[in-house]
Amino acid sequence: MIPRVAVLDDYQNVARSFAAWERLNGRAELTIFPDHVADEDALVERLAPFAAVALMRERTPLPRRVLERLPNLKLVTTSGMWNAAVDLAACEERGIVVSGTQTGGGGTAQVTWALILALAQQITVIDRDIREGRWQTGVGDELAGKTLGLIGLGRVGAKVARVAPAFDMKVIAWSTNMTADAAAACGATRVERDELLARADFVSIHLVLGPRSRGLLGRAELALMKPTAYLINTSRGPIVDEAALIDVLQRRSIAGAGLDVFDVEPLPLDHPLRTLPNTVLTPHIGYISKASYTIFYGQMLEDIEAWLDGAPMRRILSGIVPDKLAQAPNL
Repeated sequence: MIPRVAVLDDYQNVARSFAAWERLNGRAELTIFPDHVADEDALVERLAPFAAVALMRERTPLPRRVLERLPNLKLVTTSGMWNAAVDLAACEERGIVVSGTQTGGGGTAQVTWALILALAQQITVIDRDIREGRWQTGVGDELAGKTLGLIGLGRVGAKVARVAPAFDMKVIAWSTNMTADAAAACGATRVERDELLARADFVSIHLVLGPRSRGLLGRAELALMKPTAYLINTSRGPIVDEAALIDVLQRRSIAGAGLDVFDVEPLPLDHPLRTLPNTVLTPHIGYISKASYTIFYGQMLEDIEAWLDGAPMRRILSGIVPDKLAQAPNL
């Protein structure tokens, strides 16, 4: 029997168009799943026959308790060179090779500015109004003279900062280890977190989710923001206390929010964020684009081919770097 390969969570049903999967014909049986399975028992049942699984980072978790129920699994390939949703230690113990890909370009920074501009100009509201027969129902605001507050000034945050001068905006920034010199190199002024929240007209988050950043902005922190200010989150949902955010949006304690990430993804159909008029919501598109999909799926395919060939693999995540993988035994 030839090995079976699964591509998971192809939400947009586009995986086939971004890689030459036909190269696996005769070598592996490919199945691409467009739907997401959250229930672990259902996930195990789905994946049980597969020897290789291709993941879009953090869409489907593979914790130890799931991996231990997948004895046929030999390869996990994921977009990006890290995936917090995969238990690498468990993979290594079970001899499962885990490989990654390079990442795309500036998609997250681009979506950040799309959300800022949509909120400032009320784009989503007036687009709906004009389609329903209304004309000039709202008044947008200019960005000139406004203050952009960046929580995090790494690769993405720095790109966001570099755009702000084009709109004559001031930029202030904060993160735990940020120095004044590092901020200045990106055209920003370093301030403390609470000062940033109190001063900024747009607060944009650009941090990696971890123990220090989880729940970083809760009720007390959101209460510091101006009632005319907007919150932008294109990093990870749990960095912001979701219940607290919903509360301030419902009470109009802040003007609105632009969100590309959520605690639970896909966002449940009955989620209250879907009904709030002062939000602009996008479905975690900062991570994906035509350019990034070409890299992700193309290199996933390369990794699967290398695994099938028993060839050395270049992008190993799990620490298992075999000189020569066996030619598909016990598949």
